[in-house]
Amino acid sequence: MLTYQDVLNDIYQKIEPILNEGKVADYIPALAQVNPEQFAMSITLFDGSSYHVGCSDEKFSIQSISKVFTFTKALSIYSTDLYKRVGKEPSGNPFNSLVQLEYESGIPRNPFINAGAIVVTDTLINNYKTLDATYSEVSNFIKEISDNKNIDFDENVCSSEIKHGHRNLALANLMKSFNNLDNNVDDVVKTYFKHCSITMSTKELSRAMLFLANHGTDPITNKKFITSSQTKRINSVMLTCGHYDASGDFAYHVGLPGKSGVGGGIVAVVPNVMSIAVFSPRLNSWGNSLAGTKALEIFTTKTNLSIF
Repeated sequence: MLTYQDVLNDIYQKIEPILNEGKVADYIPALAQVNPEQFAMSITLFDGSSYHVGCSDEKFSIQSISKVFTFTKALSIYSTDLYKRVGKEPSGNPFNSLVQLEYESGIPRNPFINAGAIVVTDTLINNYKTLDATYSEVSNFIKEISDNKNIDFDENVCSSEIKHGHRNLALANLMKSFNNLDNNVDDVVKTYFKHCSITMSTKELSRAMLFLANHGTDPITNKKFITSSQTKRINSVMLTCGHYDASGDFAYHVGLPGKSGVGGGIVAVVPNVMSIAVFSPRLNSWGNSLAGTKALEIFTTKTNLSIF
């Protein structure tokens, strides 16, 4: 009988030939400097046991995976009132689309496209009052769910995003014009970039996502972070919106709630069983890790752990 470690080893062997396919996110210059051939995959089970393959201790910029954590914090504070400012429907458009945002009067389709995550950041600033407090609260939350105090952001990546983040500033200004942004545009976007610049390994990310596989409660520490109902909402939005305009394709091939980031990371949860993280910097045409997506497809095929 194959063990989880056997499965991970087999996946690594199968995806090695495609690690040179795809393209790193060079529109953020700091991300273009990473070694594009890296691969890592980690799973964490409810009893705390974990399995890894590749460079699973290597930290990378989590980018849009951070949106899961900010959405979780905002939903725990505002509950369904949050949906007055950001929707929960798939966008069917690129993650940084301006056209759809204008057409829909500055209300982003969901919290996992850039505009939606910027609005979520704005709501957190409203609650925590200062930029530093907002970042700290999100950072401390990630440290708690990952059971690891050694979590920080990459100043180089953050500066690179601020310098080249014209599209995100345009999104924020457009929402401001529709009165869907309360705070200073530059402040909100810089705080958003800081969250995206947090660095974690697959080992840390697979541990951090475990509460979403267990109805909002960490199965190892037994600490409850959000309600079962809120967990259901987050996982459903991850399934339908977690991979931008390729979310349907990811659900079709992988069959798990998941969230990608242009740093090359993907997280996914198998409800009541485990959480998974994978990292490979080269992206497909939709901005999701090419080898990472394939690795997850192989994993659910071999283990029959898809939710479908």
